[in-house]
Amino acid sequence: MRVHRTLHLLSLTVFALFLLTTLAFADFQAGQNAYDRGDYEAALNEWLPLALGGNGEAQYNLGNIYAYGQGVPQDMAEALLWYRLAVKQGNASSQVSMGFMYSIGIDVPQDDTEALRLYRLAAEQGNATAQVLLGVRYERGLGVPQDDTEALRLYRLAAEQGNPSAAFSLGDMYAHGQGVPQDMAKALRWYRLPATQGYAFAQVLLGLMYSTGQGIRQDYVQAHMWFHLAASQGDKKAAKEIVQIAKKMTPEQIAEAQRLAHEWEAQQKK
Repeated sequence: MRVHRTLHLLSLTVFALFLLTTLAFADFQAGQNAYDRGDYEAALNEWLPLALGGNGEAQYNLGNIYAYGQGVPQDMAEALLWYRLAVKQGNASSQVSMGFMYSIGIDVPQDDTEALRLYRLAAEQGNATAQVLLGVRYERGLGVPQDDTEALRLYRLAAEQGNPSAAFSLGDMYAHGQGVPQDMAKALRWYRLPATQGYAFAQVLLGLMYSTGQGIRQDYVQAHMWFHLAASQGDKKAAKEIVQIAKKMTPEQIAEAQRLAHEWEAQQKK
């Protein structure tokens, strides 16, 4: 009888915890939905009880609301309070935000040691932004010994999560043989990731590589397409490159490049 009663109480406890977790998620999502539609007051009202209850993600979001003055007067002291609470909960996004604030002294004393500590905590949790920020420091020797191998490792971790800045940096290191043997094919592979995400600077580089045949078979149609995509975002270098490469192309090739660019743009709008 006692065993059955114990099992019954255990089942009730597990169910209660499940119910509380489900309700908390629903409240958090309601806040996220409100935030996404620009109703910051409603988002704050949903997240505040969760934040007071120790939810690190809700605390981080409240920090952002106060830091950017979204639906409330901007208040960096209040933002810092919530960020610090979230950091104590191990929230990686807050660790990155606080790390950045310490790195350049925004409303806190400038402290590279603390910035690095927070970036490392976030990077160890797999936060791609922290991995990129640490990668930049190791690549340039900012506050740490210069170390291309460690920079590559961190950039790769972030790039494999789809981070465009990391992929671009990784592409640059392969293109220039920095910390690795020069490999234009690998550079092209990593430049392609931010290019396909719509980043004009990477689209221009892909265009140049296709136009000169670096790391890939020379292809004026592909080069024109990538220049077109970058130029449509206002990139001046891409606009100049289009004029130059068009001189080497037939009207049919130009029409094909434009068709591919328009198809790509239409696909991105879906």
